[in-house]
Amino acid sequence: MDEKKEHHSHGHQNKDIVEIPLSSLKKSFKNPWFIVSIILALVVIGMISYPLFSGVGKSTIETNGLDFFNNELTQGGATLNSVVVESGLYRMNINYNGQVLPVYFTKDGKFVAQGNELVSLTASADTPSTNTAQKKPATQDVPKSDKPKVELFVMSYCPFGTQAEKGILPVFSALGNKIDGNIRFVHYTMHGEKEDTENFRQICIREEQGTKFNAYLQCTLNSTSTSAPADPAACMTKLGIDSAKVASCITGKAADYYAVDSQLSKQYGVQGSPTLVINGVEVSSARSPAALLATICSAFNNAPAECSQQLSSSNPSAGFGFNAGTDSAAANCGV
Repeated sequence: MDEKKEHHSHGHQNKDIVEIPLSSLKKSFKNPWFIVSIILALVVIGMISYPLFSGVGKSTIETNGLDFFNNELTQGGATLNSVVVESGLYRMNINYNGQVLPVYFTKDGKFVAQGNELVSLTASADTPSTNTAQKKPATQDVPKSDKPKVELFVMSYCPFGTQAEKGILPVFSALGNKIDGNIRFVHYTMHGEKEDTENFRQICIREEQGTKFNAYLQCTLNSTSTSAPADPAACMTKLGIDSAKVASCITGKAADYYAVDSQLSKQYGVQGSPTLVINGVEVSSARSPAALLATICSAFNNAPAECSQQLSSSNPSAGFGFNAGTDSAAANCGV
């Protein structure tokens, strides 16, 4: 199946298990594999950097892999679907949030990779975390400006994209016109036709009824479900958004609007949802409103008084809804 969908195709059909082709190993390390669904992006670079041994039993993979998933990546709730051998790797299919996610392990049972970092599953008990990857130093060389340009690239159904949106909307509200802030869309989609449609709907509201865009996001994010937004039609009615104009845009100008976001996403080298770009440079930040405020305010030549506001220091929960949570602030939906 296709690794990703780079443009909208409303005939897309969802799969229960999202599979990532092994041909991706031929790509450069700048484009590692990522799980294209609810939980953390995991890349199989271990089989390139480390030899494959005779392998451990499936029961060990089941235990270690599920523990890693529940303890390091989530707050629990994942269960085992199956474990299969695929092209020299173990593929562990995990049930999580109503989907079946594939996670690949080297056959020695010791390594997966998180983003572009090798992660050990066999750290000693004295190690604070089983995530013992050798991390490259983070560099945050963000150009400063009088009015920082802030762009958050997301997919509308990526749970980590919505997590970042919930973190950044209070910041956009706090800083107002002191920044040039925009929610934009990455150059591919991974969550089916529903995401294609919602991306276009949001782009149309942003471009043609922009004063109501952030309020629309806030409304749809405030869902009783973690996997689906609040009813878009009800939110548009509540906010006085012209739904006929939106419908016309979706079949008309939306593709052109999306092409602009897509080009910027490629230009910046965006590889996941969410990706934060400030003054043209990709930066890392925790996803709490307070952390995002501090990150964005570091890009001012002279930070305004608004930067001293006290915002929440808790990471929003991943997915839709405003439930309290401390979900990972590093996970994404990526390529």
